[in-house]
Amino acid sequence: MHHISDYSIKTLLLCLFLSVVSYAQNDSIPEVKQTVDTLKIKQKYGIRIGGDLSKLVRSFIDDDYKGFEVNGDYRLTKKWYLAGEIGVEEKTTDAEFINATTQGTYFKVGADYNAYENWYGMENMIYGGLRVGASTFNQTLNSYGVYSDTQYWTPQFATSESIEFSGLSAIWAEIITGIKVEVLNNLYLGANLQFKYIVTQDQPDNFENLYIPGYNKTYDSGNFGFGYGYNISYLIPLFKKDK
Repeated sequence: MHHISDYSIKTLLLCLFLSVVSYAQNDSIPEVKQTVDTLKIKQKYGIRIGGDLSKLVRSFIDDDYKGFEVNGDYRLTKKWYLAGEIGVEEKTTDAEFINATTQGTYFKVGADYNAYENWYGMENMIYGGLRVGASTFNQTLNSYGVYSDTQYWTPQFATSESIEFSGLSAIWAEIITGIKVEVLNNLYLGANLQFKYIVTQDQPDNFENLYIPGYNKTYDSGNFGFGYGYNISYLIPLFKKDK
């Protein structure tokens, strides 16, 4: 009969103790879990409605001008906005040999693209866009004179009898660029520049359009024109989307 020596028993107990300690240490190490950042940024989508401040200010300080414009946009995607303007203008042009008053309404519709990457919580815009504009208006020729090369011998003809040309219209294309900055929650201030090209227009008999509502001043050099605006607007949020 074989006897197990004390050395063998001690060796066996030592191995068993080390196994238990090793298992306990591995079991006590906390499991490291990989966390995923689940923060989502919500961006506002809605209708922004405002007006052109420059036309209101000009109406108060310029006796020859009266105008009002309502503008707005609707956010379609992260970058694209459906946009448009509608307004009314009356402008008297007093040139060297002619004085005429233009009165009418206009509207413009198109889209804007926001090229600005906003920081968290910002909703500003640096944008460019396209518009198609149309206007219906009247031209009243208040007074005019006929230039004569022989004014020394012949008095220059002039008359103050007004002549009205009604039912006129014009269509133009427009490139617009500008900014909109949120100064208070949902309240925006903005400025823009407009580059215009007349596609078609009705001209009075023996008389050219000097001003077209929504298009602004016309130029003898061609069908190109320019405009600008300073806007205030308020965003009506309808819903939010993840950025």
